[in-house]
Amino acid sequence: MSDAIQHECGIAFVRLLKPLTYYKKKYGTSFYGLNKMYLLMEKQHNRGQDGVGLANIKLNMNPGQRYISRHRSVDNQPIKDVFEHVHSRFKKYESDEPSKLQDVEWLKQNEGFTGEVFLGHLRYGTYGKNSIEACHPFLRQNNWMTRNLVLAGNFNLTNVDELFDILVRIGQHPKEKADTVTVMEKIGHFLDVENQELFDKYKTLGYSNQEITSLIAKNLNVANILRRASEEWDGGYLMSGIIGHGDAFAFRDPNGIRPAYYYKDDEVVVVASERPAIQTTFNVGYEDVQELERGKALIVKADGEVSFEQILEPRENLACSFERIYFSRGSDREIYQERQQLGKNIFPKIMESVQGDFKNTVFSFIPNTAEVSFFGLMRAANEYLNEYKSKEIAKLGDNATPDKINELLALAPRMDKLAIKDAKLRTFITQDEGRNDLVAHVYDVSYGVVQNRKDTLVMIDDSIVRGTTLKQSILRILDTLHPKKIIIVSSAPQIRYPDCYGIDMAKMGDFIAFRAAVALLEDRGQSDLLDKVYKKCKTQESLPKEQIKNYVKEVYDPFTAEEISAKIAELVTPADIDAEVKVIYQSLEGLKDACPKNPGDWYFSGDYPTPGGFKVVNKAFINYMEGSNERAY
Repeated sequence: MSDAIQHECGIAFVRLLKPLTYYKKKYGTSFYGLNKMYLLMEKQHNRGQDGVGLANIKLNMNPGQRYISRHRSVDNQPIKDVFEHVHSRFKKYESDEPSKLQDVEWLKQNEGFTGEVFLGHLRYGTYGKNSIEACHPFLRQNNWMTRNLVLAGNFNLTNVDELFDILVRIGQHPKEKADTVTVMEKIGHFLDVENQELFDKYKTLGYSNQEITSLIAKNLNVANILRRASEEWDGGYLMSGIIGHGDAFAFRDPNGIRPAYYYKDDEVVVVASERPAIQTTFNVGYEDVQELERGKALIVKADGEVSFEQILEPRENLACSFERIYFSRGSDREIYQERQQLGKNIFPKIMESVQGDFKNTVFSFIPNTAEVSFFGLMRAANEYLNEYKSKEIAKLGDNATPDKINELLALAPRMDKLAIKDAKLRTFITQDEGRNDLVAHVYDVSYGVVQNRKDTLVMIDDSIVRGTTLKQSILRILDTLHPKKIIIVSSAPQIRYPDCYGIDMAKMGDFIAFRAAVALLEDRGQSDLLDKVYKKCKTQESLPKEQIKNYVKEVYDPFTAEEISAKIAELVTPADIDAEVKVIYQSLEGLKDACPKNPGDWYFSGDYPTPGGFKVVNKAFINYMEGSNERAY
């Protein structure tokens, strides 16, 4: 993506179901679980640039023994930093007492991160400070083992204010108003309630306190805790947690907005945000990794019993389509096919624009994430040419000669890697006049490919959010090749509305499509429409979120998608380049055809999966009109 936007977070959970000695004997290492966690997190590294956390719980430990370990990092290489920290505790035994590294029971009794239950988190924050305190897993501690809670999630809730007020009403005093804190305390509250109810029950039956502790651990109803805690949640989420005695869960939102995959056999239970991470880490097939169903929780009891519980009633499947376009790794079998289809589906619009002139058109992509959609685009181009060549050869009839046939067969789309992203380039100058010149060179180009003032360049990107990098860098550097025309192609539709479920797209003024619509209204003397929409939005501020409508759609209604695309091209074109610039976007229909299992498209359509989304878009537009640079959630 030319415009970098924040990724979503990632979850990694591993529960070892056999005694630790089993893994030592079968796999030859005392650190089987730890090693698998490293791989599972590293294979989701794309989801965690701001920070990383790892937690481990040991089962069946005696009072007085430490059974919870946690370490978090906001280092430049946080995964490496976390696992180096963990392994540093074992290095002291390598030379002096190597036998201890082979004794899994001794390690469990004496060193951290040697237990059976692991929870890891990769953070790519949508907002807030990049600090240790913001890193998951979060830890809620208590002297009662069954009241301890370790929690991590890939989520964003839109109704934090409401949830905060609920916590206050039940008598809590949260330390801050943030969804991570409110979720932790909400689950923690009902974990406490469940503990107390079980304690009271067994106390009246005459059991001793020590006996009650064991009975609580055995009979704790995790599904009931999650049902009570999540009643008012509005948002997209994959929550994963471990209770101090070893019960664990992974819980997905009822619309399936955030991705969740799992694998289980008689040795392990695994949960992750991406299917290929599990496949690679555990060397299992595509069919072996399942998707956690909407509104369900995978629950692993301390004794290893695995169950699936319906926590919230499943709603319409509105899984995030942006996952398929950009966020998740393209190594997933379905995602790879879907991204190719996105490229195929936009080919007809490109052909219309270049008027079938293959000889003077060079196809390429904006590195690095648009490469797979580029392959799809090229497949569509080749299919088009094969059909054309077949018809033309048939027309030759008796006039066919080897030379004429070979001339037709030689027709092929011209494709080259024109743009090269310089990953090492850093911008140290803060003044605009100096900084813009450096930003323009974030990309480099391949010289000697383009015919001077004759060729059209077709550059596919996976999506265009702000258009900033196009204007400051990509178009300028491509113009140095002296093409006649540059066509920027987005494999995704126009991003018109804010996201509020985990992606950092919260402000209306950031979207180039919105700025284009505003500019068109100004051009046509219809700017009063903005004031009308603003008044409608203001009247909704005091309404319950369930009654709020997306009036911001009216800003786009006067224009076709093509008119907005044309204005976008005008806005992103630097004044000092010579080439003509055109921008082509995928249609919503093309997106739905390519990604049928992930129909959530609110950032393109404005049709939000939860009431909180409509509240956010309403607030985002009000903020824009009032000149506020605040986030809408």
